[in-house]
Amino acid sequence: MPYYDNSRPSFWNSIPVVTRNLILINLIVFAATVIDEQFLQDDFVTRYLALFYPASPFFRIWQPLTHMFVHGGLMHIFFNMYTLLMFGAPVERAIGEKKFVVLYFLAGFGAAALHTGVQYLQLQGAAGASVAAVQNILMTPTVGASGAVYGVLIAFAMLNPNATLVLLFPPIPLKAKWWVLIFAGIELFTGVTGTMDGIAHFAHLGGMVIGFFLMLYWRKSGKLWRY
Repeated sequence: MPYYDNSRPSFWNSIPVVTRNLILINLIVFAATVIDEQFLQDDFVTRYLALFYPASPFFRIWQPLTHMFVHGGLMHIFFNMYTLLMFGAPVERAIGEKKFVVLYFLAGFGAAALHTGVQYLQLQGAAGASVAAVQNILMTPTVGASGAVYGVLIAFAMLNPNATLVLLFPPIPLKAKWWVLIFAGIELFTGVTGTMDGIAHFAHLGGMVIGFFLMLYWRKSGKLWRY
C-alpha cells in the first residue's frame, strides 16, 4: 500500500538553511551573553567577542567576525533577527546559499572596516583634546549583526525595488527602494552629526555599501542568479 506524506514543514524548517542557522547562532550567543552577565556577573562574551578598536587592549583578531553575533539587549537582537528573517529568507532563495553567505559576511566585515576607519579619524581629532575621548573609543565595544543585515536589506531592495513594505515602525507603506534610501540618509545624517549616540551608524552604512556593490557586481557579470 503506497504511503503519502501530506505533512508540511514547520515554520522553522521552512526558513532557508543559511538564514535559519545565522538566526540560531545569534540566539545561542545572546543566551550565552545573558547567562554570562546576569548569572555569572561577568562580561566574558562581550569582552572577547565584541569588536574593539585595534589599539584597544581588548582587541582580538577574530572580533571583526564574532561581533556580528553579539547583541546588547533583547530589543537589539529582536529587530536584527526579525529583519534578517523577513529579508534574508527571500534574498537567500533568490541568489542561493553560497552567494548569500558571501553577501552577509562581506557586509559585516565592511561594516566593521568603515566603523573602525571612522574611529581612527575620531582618534586623530581627539588625541590632543581629551584623554577621556580617546579612552571612550578604545574601551567601547561594538556589537550586533546590523551591518550584515543592512547589506541584506539593500540586496532585497535591489532584487525587489518596487515591493511595497510596511515596517513595524513606522507602519507606512512604501516601496523598498525608497525605504533603503531613507535608511541610508538617516544613518549618514545621524553619523555625521553625532545624534543618536551609542549606535554605530557608519557600520550600518558600511554594510549597505558592500551589499550594493556586491549585488551590482553579480548583476553586471551575469552571476546574480547562478547557484
